Amino acid sequence: MMENEMLKIFDDNRNQIGIATREEVHRLGHWHEAFHCWFVSKEDKRYIYLQLRSSMKKDYPSLYDITAAGHLLAHETVLDGIREIKEEIGIDVSINDLISLGVIDYHVNKTGFIDKELANVYLYIVDNFINEVTPQKEEVSGIVRTEFESFCKLWLGELDYIRIEGIEVIDENKILIDKMIGKDHFVPHEISYYENIIKLIDEKLK
Repeated sequence: MMENEMLKIFDDNRNQIGIATREEVHRLGHWHEAFHCWFVSKEDKRYIYLQLRSSMKKDYPSLYDITAAGHLLAHETVLDGIREIKEEIGIDVSINDLISLGVIDYHVNKTGFIDKELANVYLYIVDNFINEVTPQKEEVSGIVRTEFESFCKLWLGELDYIRIEGIEVIDENKILIDKMIGKDHFVPHEISYYENIIKLIDEKLK
């Protein structure tokens, strides 16, 4: 059971102070490690890829999120986080192909759930891979992409809606997605997280 997974916990200075269950980590608000990987492509335009979280997820079901992400278990290193990509969307990636964007900490607090992550963030530059995706149905329902410039304008407050296109898997069938979405369709990471991500990705894609 995921709530019983053991995670390393840290103080405000990123020093490890112990190990706790995932349930305790989110109930008490311990800092813990995560792995985030954003997929992007450089074609006629720059694109960023988003996962559609499964409707079965306990946290933030059916919202758009980081291409592939997850918690690092107590026995894992940051490099072990690459397993999340294969598990969630079925794409094999070598750690040597990833570009480190550093560690970003963020804090989301809602009733009964405090998420304080030390996110080890990576970038993967790839050709359009949507048709190759095999989502893990318990975790991910689909993959979409949007123009990176539109994504930036959304989170910098210059647009209210952006166009996404991709696929959602329903009863083993891949259904095309082509629609407009706003911020309320995304996992509510802090605005500062999105601002940091935009700046770091933009620097790598120039």
